[in-house]
This record gives sequence, C-alpha cells and structure tokens, in this order.
Amino acid sequence: MTEEAAVLYRPDALIDYAEALLQKAGLAASMAGAVARTLVEGDLLGHDTHGLALLAGYVKELESGGMTRDGAPAVLSDRPAAVLWDGMRLPGPWLIEQGMDMLIPRARQLGTAALVIRRSHHIACLAVYMLRALQEDMLMLLACSDPNTASVAPFGGTQAVFTPNPLAMGFPLSEGGVLVDISASITTNGMSNRKRAAGETFAEEWLIDAKGRPSNNPQVLFDQPPGTLLPVGGRSHGHKGYGMALLVDTLTGGLAGHGRADPPEGWGATVYITLHDLNAFGGKAAFLRQMDHVAQQCRSNTPVDAAKPVRLPGQAGLVGREAQKKNGVRLHPSIAAALQPLEARHGLALASARLQAA
Repeated sequence: MTEEAAVLYRPDALIDYAEALLQKAGLAASMAGAVARTLVEGDLLGHDTHGLALLAGYVKELESGGMTRDGAPAVLSDRPAAVLWDGMRLPGPWLIEQGMDMLIPRARQLGTAALVIRRSHHIACLAVYMLRALQEDMLMLLACSDPNTASVAPFGGTQAVFTPNPLAMGFPLSEGGVLVDISASITTNGMSNRKRAAGETFAEEWLIDAKGRPSNNPQVLFDQPPGTLLPVGGRSHGHKGYGMALLVDTLTGGLAGHGRADPPEGWGATVYITLHDLNAFGGKAAFLRQMDHVAQQCRSNTPVDAAKPVRLPGQAGLVGREAQKKNGVRLHPSIAAALQPLEARHGLALASARLQAA
C-alpha cells in the first residue's frame, strides 16, 4: 500500500471540502451540499469510482457550463403517482434528493409513486440513494441511462448502443437492509477509465474491440473505431445483460420521451425512480418476515469457499460505511491527484480533511 493510499480523511471534513469546491466553481449553495454528501457517501460505501472520484469532473462541468449551476426542474407532467421532470441539466444528486422529497409523501398516501427525470446531469452512486429507502421503510427502484453517449454493444453486435445502464434496489430488513447497485454491463466506464489511466488491464476479457475480438484492455474503448464493454453474461450469455439494458432504457428514455433518438447534450442522465410503501401492501411486519427469512437463507448458505461466506448485496458496504465514519475514509490515490489543479485555482486543500494521527 502506498503512503497516499494509507491516508485517512474525516467524512465531515470531506463534505465541507467538496461543498466549498463546488461553490467556488459556481454551484448554488443550496445544491452543493446535496452533491457533496452524495459523493462522500459513495466512498463511505466503498464505491470509490463513483464517490469523490467524480468531483473533479463535476467541477469542470460547472466551469464549462455543462452542468447548470442554479434553478429548478421543469414539471412536464404531474399525476398523483406519476411525475415527469425536465432536469434542465442540474446536478443529479440534488435532483434525486428533491425527487425523493416529493415522492415519499405521495408513496405514503398512494402506496406507490414514480418520477422520471429527463436531462439530469450525472447522478453519482445509485446505492447511496437506497440508504434513504431503508430509513423511510420503502422499497426503492432506481434506474439510470445516459442517452448522450454509448459504450456497450447489444449482444452479438460490435457497435455501442447503450451505456452501462445501472439498476438499483433498496429495502430494509429487521437489521440493516439490502442495497443492490448493478449495471447491465460487466464493468463500468469509470473503472475502465481508471485502469486505462493506470496502464492496467482487467482480470478477464470484459470488452471487445471494433471487430468483436475479446479483450481485457480498456484501451480498446478509446481506439478508432472504438470497441465496447460486454453486457452482463459476456460472450456466451450476454443476452441477459442486453435485456437489462433494454429494460433500463425503456424505464428511462422510453418513459421520459427523451433519449437516444434526440441530439446529445453532454455528460448526463435520464432517471427512473419508484418508491413502494411497505405498509401499503402486506404491511411492514409481513414484508420483514418474508425478506428476513430469505436473507437468513442466503447468509447461512454453505459457501463454495469457507473463507468467503455468502453476503447480501450492500452488506459489506454498510459495514464498511460505519467503520469509515468512525475510523476515517480511505480515498483512492488517483482522487487527490485529479483535484490538485482545481485546488490551486480555487485555494482549497484536500489535505485539510485528513484525519490527524492520535
């Protein structure tokens, strides 16, 4: 482990640092806090390609005008249980936070409520938003696509149509909860970019080049003509990931009426959120009885490798989150390096958030 990788940071100080940097770049104070909290929560949960690793890119988007600095979403359709917003390219984490504020009372009243957002900016780590579903006794579904770009080919093809198209689900258990955060592709653009920058390759052939030849080298995504990421299931069963990608594009671009058929506008997202109130169906107690039972069957399952017991999705992230909140956050070494030019311009220092040795 490098010295830089061993550095620990105070979560609250990281939020303050990120919030200050976003405001220096022009983001409204009312929005900067939501974005900063979401990014730091991503690192707390262990999703270090979708935490503060995104901060430098967000700041550059603010400075270039790619991300809207202030304002409100436009309400395009508003029925009691179904709402459509134009996000006006406002910061995604703030839009999701506002959307959940709007959806939760509707789901309490109606049982289920859904929001689709077209023209959001990037929404960061999907698992973070599941934390609130656990707190509110909700079952939450969240899907996201970026119609402005493409890096995943349909199964059997060689030309990109989709983005990784993440899909997330969260719900409480009697103790803890489940946080599912997966994508329709085997790996993500964020991890591919990180490995390419470090001169690394993947452990397996999770990509294909422009001629359809399998590769473990993320460089193929940047070649001309470019290769693509493989869908979940890879070369033998990629129809599964292909179906997931279609599902996400349907829930996002299809329901939004805005997506890949429209001119690209830059880094962004189309978002689908649905909240189900547990008490509107069989009731919270009945839900927990069922899902606690399933969870226990999973956790007590005889593992293939005794050293690797079966875990629930999000279990390690929730444990790690509590540990990092108490002991300090470990950031990927590439994050500090990416932020240095911005710090010099705006007079801030990530080092100020370091946890002081006892």
